[in-house]
Amino acid sequence: MHVAAEIVTPVLVVLIILWATNTGSSFFLPPLQDVFVAFAQNWLFALVPAELLPSLFRLFSGYLIAVVVGIGAGILIGRSPRIRRQADPVIEFVRAIPPPALLPFTLIAFGTGDAAKIILIALVCVWPILLNTVDGITGVDSTLRETGASYRIGGWDALVHVDLRAASPQIFAGMRAALPLALIIMVISEMVGATNGVGFFIVQAQRTFAIPDMWSGIILLGILGYLLNLVFTVIERRMLAWHHGARADVH
Repeated sequence: MHVAAEIVTPVLVVLIILWATNTGSSFFLPPLQDVFVAFAQNWLFALVPAELLPSLFRLFSGYLIAVVVGIGAGILIGRSPRIRRQADPVIEFVRAIPPPALLPFTLIAFGTGDAAKIILIALVCVWPILLNTVDGITGVDSTLRETGASYRIGGWDALVHVDLRAASPQIFAGMRAALPLALIIMVISEMVGATNGVGFFIVQAQRTFAIPDMWSGIILLGILGYLLNLVFTVIERRMLAWHHGARADVH
C-alpha cells in the first residue's frame, strides 16, 4: 500500500501537468511530451559527458572537501571549550553571509574554472556539517567519556569509538542538510562564468528560447536531487544501523 501511494501521487502530478500544458497556449510552458523528447535527446545520453559529468565532478569535489573540513574542524572546536568560545563569533558572522554573495569573490580570486565553483560549493556546504559536528561532539554524554576513561580508552580510540560514534547521527544530519546546498550552488555557479555544466546548459537554452531544452535541464536537476538523497539515505541507514536499532528498541 505504501509503495502504491508513493507511485500514484507522482503519476497524478504528471498527468495534471500533461493536461495543463496541452490545453494551454503559453510558449514558456510547452507540452510535457515535447519536454520528454528533449530530455531523451539531451540526457539519454548525448550531453552527459559534456554537461552532466563536469557538474557532478564539481558537486562531489566541493561536497567532499566540505565534509572533511567540516568534520575535522567540528571535532577540534567541539572538544575544546576555549576554541569554541573563540571561534563562535567568526563562525556566526561568516555563515550569515548569503551564499550567492560569495560568487563574485570566487570568480575574482579563482577565475571561471572548476576551482572557483568547487571552492564556492565547499564554502557554502561546510557550515551545516561543521555546526552539527560541534553540537554532536559537545552533546556526547559525559558518562560515556568517563566509562571509556575507566577502561583506559583514550586518544584516537576515544575519538573514534566514543565521540564520533555518539555524534554520528548529528554529523549525518549536517551532511544531509549540506547535500541540496551543494546542488543549488553548483547550478548557480555554472549560470555565471561557465562554459559547460547543467546550469550553463539551462541558461543557454533560455537565452536561445529553446524552452523544451531548458525544462529538460530543470527536470534533470530534480531527478539528480532525488537520486542523491536516495543514495545518501541508503548510506546513512547502513552507517547508522546501530542508532536506528536502538531507537526502535526504545519505542
